[in-house]
Parts: sequence; C-alpha cells; structure tokens
Amino acid sequence: MRRFFAPILAAIFLCVTAGVAAAIDVKAAVLRIDYQTLLPISRYDQKPDDLGFAGAVLADEDNATTGAFLGHTYETVMVAVPPEEADAAMDQLLGEGIRLFVVLARADDLLRLTDKAAEAGALVFNAQAPDIALRDDQCRANLLHIAPSRAMNADAVAQFAVWKKWTDWFLVSGSNPNDVALAEAYRRAAQKFGAVITEDLTFEDTGGSRRTDSGHVMVQRQLPLFTQEAADHDVVIAADETDYFGKFLTYHLWTPRPVMGSGGLRPVAMHGAHEAYGATQFQTRFDRSAGRYVRPEDYNVWLALRVVNEAVTRANTAEPDGVRDYALSDAFDLAAFKGQKVTFRDWNGQLRQPILLYDGSVTASVSPQEGFLHQSSLLDTLGLDRPESSCTAFN
Repeated sequence: MRRFFAPILAAIFLCVTAGVAAAIDVKAAVLRIDYQTLLPISRYDQKPDDLGFAGAVLADEDNATTGAFLGHTYETVMVAVPPEEADAAMDQLLGEGIRLFVVLARADDLLRLTDKAAEAGALVFNAQAPDIALRDDQCRANLLHIAPSRAMNADAVAQFAVWKKWTDWFLVSGSNPNDVALAEAYRRAAQKFGAVITEDLTFEDTGGSRRTDSGHVMVQRQLPLFTQEAADHDVVIAADETDYFGKFLTYHLWTPRPVMGSGGLRPVAMHGAHEAYGATQFQTRFDRSAGRYVRPEDYNVWLALRVVNEAVTRANTAEPDGVRDYALSDAFDLAAFKGQKVTFRDWNGQLRQPILLYDGSVTASVSPQEGFLHQSSLLDTLGLDRPESSCTAFN
C-alpha cells in the first residue's frame, strides 16, 4: 500500500512546499492498429477487445488521484483502427490538439506515425513494437520506448540460462520475418553472455491448422523427429514470435530438456499472476477495472501514461518537449512493481526495466540476474547498451 500512496504523498508535499500549482489539463491518446493475423495457438492468448485500452483506463484513474491535489486533470482518447486508417486517425487526433500519444503498432507503421507526430511537435510512446532497429539506427527523437526490445527479452532469457549453467543451447526458430529477427537476438545474446549454440534449426511454417485435431497431431509427429538429431544441449531456446510451434515444444522434444523463449519459460513485461514487489494492489485494481487479467500491452500503456503523470506532477509541464526532457533527465524515476524504479536510457529513449520470466503460471525469475555487472546500471545489461546503439537522435 505504501507504494500506491507514495505519488499521492508526493503531490501533497509539492502543494505544501510550492503552493498551489497552475491547473493543467492533460489530454493524451492511445492509438492501436488492429492487424489481420492468425488466431493464437491457445484460446487463452486470444486478444481482448480492450487490449491496451484497459491500461489507459487504470492510468487515468491513478493520474486523477494525484492530479486532484494539484488541479491537474487527465483524459485519454482511445482509438483502434485497421492499418489503412491509421494515418487519418493520427491526423484527426492531432487536429484535436493532442500532442501526447501511446501507440500500439508494428515498426513500419509506428515510424511513419512518429514522423507525422514530429511535424506537429508531438511525443510518441511505443507500447508494442520490439524491433531492435527502433532503438538503433531507426530511432526518433520524439519516440520513447516503453515496450522491451527483442534484445532485452533475449538477454533476460540468456542471463537466466547462463546463471543456471545451461550454456549449451539448441536454438529452434520459425521461418517468418519476426521469428528470424528474434532468433538473431538470441544469437547475439548467446555471444554476449558466453553461451554456445550447439544446434541451430529452422522450423518451417507450412500453414495449416494449429488449434484443431490436425494441429496437435502434426506437432506430435513432426517435432520429435525434427529434434532427434540435435547435438548435445542443456536447454532449448524457441524463437517463435509468430506463435506457430513454440508452445508445443516442451512435451514434444526427442530429448527432454527445459524450453525457454517463445515456449516454456517466457520473457514478459508483466503478467496477471505477478504479485511480488507490491504488485498485488496493481493487479487487483486492474482486475476490478477491466474484469480480466493484465496483459503486457495493458501494462505498457499504463506505464507510458504514468510517465506523463510524473512529468506533469514533478516538472509542472504537459508539453511534449517538457515531458520528454523530464523523462530523459536524472530526476526521473518511476515505481513499476518490479523491485526497482525504472528510468529511460538517454541515448535511445528505451525504458530500463526488469524482465519477468513467466512459465504461464508464476514468475519463475526476474532478470537481470545476480552476478551480471554493469558500470552504471544493472538494467543496462539487458538490450542495447550505449556503445552498442548507433542512435544519434538523442545526442
């Protein structure tokens, strides 16, 4: 409970020490692009209609609580559109005077919308796209990343595997572009932390059913034979962002081994069973508000809008440049129910944060792991460190 009331107490303190601040009306938007995709392997993973928006609703409630003491009001507009309507939706929101955006979109759409926002002096928070290039040579000065990158997630898995002394990996990746990109992140993580990929195979996506009787029959016959000749290994790393085969791996290997990555133990920003570090009150409030468990996209949207609240509360500004400058400053930090406060990397706009390792039921571990050191922040052992990023937009 102390974590929940901390922002309220801070607001009271600001009122007492600085007098009543000028009233600020904060209007933001969550823009979600809905793509046509195959259904997930499991019905449990079916995306809810209010994906991301439920996080915005809770954030507005939390922000209103602290804002009441300072005369600040918060309103978030939520829009879901197909890809072909995204630009028109952004234009309309900009026309309404909104300059703070949380976007759930793929990388190409996100970059185009971010550039459009930049022309109007608007700030964008990335709540979904994991692409490493967005934090590297394709970075934008008005784009801050709440969602972890593929590199952060791969490094989180790699650290745990190395900490367990599972250093011989069997990497199984899908054949679709996002799977290929994720596999490359795991290869990079293996090299970074001293693991060895003893076998590296691609499981081709040939289409067909994944949820009916033919789906499990297919994997029950194919996967054991596919993995039969693999070199000796300690753990299987699955790179299956497409959600084609990864969840089937655990019980269909020729040689029984732990599975991590896109199946078995998975890296996530947040999940509904996480209750450590004071997260129980966050989970219960979200459950009560949304009528379901939180998903990573909900958490990312909530966190983005809480970043805005911190800037408004502590720096007394809702201007995009003011919010950005405060978020990137040494003065910023934010409680995120992960055991330590989160901050932004001032070289590429990525939010530093611990990554939860989730087995579908509980948080099995949290990365960064014990023993992985860094000269400035242990969180910078996850993802692109300053010397690894070629982003120049933040110079």
